[in-house]
Amino acid sequence: MRSDSDTALEAELRRLAGSVPDPELPVLTLGELGVLRAVHVPGPGRVEVDLTPTYTGCPAIEAMSADIERILHETGGMPEVTVRTVLAPAWSTDDISPEGRRKLAEFGIAPPRATREATDEPIPLSLAIRCPHCGSIDTELLSRFSSTACKALRRCISCREPFDHFKEL
Repeated sequence: MRSDSDTALEAELRRLAGSVPDPELPVLTLGELGVLRAVHVPGPGRVEVDLTPTYTGCPAIEAMSADIERILHETGGMPEVTVRTVLAPAWSTDDISPEGRRKLAEFGIAPPRATREATDEPIPLSLAIRCPHCGSIDTELLSRFSSTACKALRRCISCREPFDHFKEL
């Protein structure tokens, strides 16, 4: 039977691991990105973390794992940290939190459109990508890939500013 202190410790370790910035999008934490799946404390001084990459073969997964290990050793006081890569359920851009979407837009990256109901709000049926600079939906695709494979490069026709769009998965 799990005690309240076990549950509280797991919650605190999850908070710490979730606060790690994404190495490719440092404006987001791993918690906001939705790649942190689970944190378990199987015994004293041991923690296991499940992490799902944004796509199979994501080069940032090693940096994410190392950063989680470091913070849980240094700040969480855990001598034994195991970070496991889990592929199921697969990560989706719907896993990005509302706060993460807000931060992406503020940073100048068009957040992905929602594809499944993550809240009680209706999902608008629109293929338009809104410019994070001026809000116009009059945008064009410049390149299917941008600085990372999970983003596309677009330009706003209205304000003429280029911007990244986090592609939907």
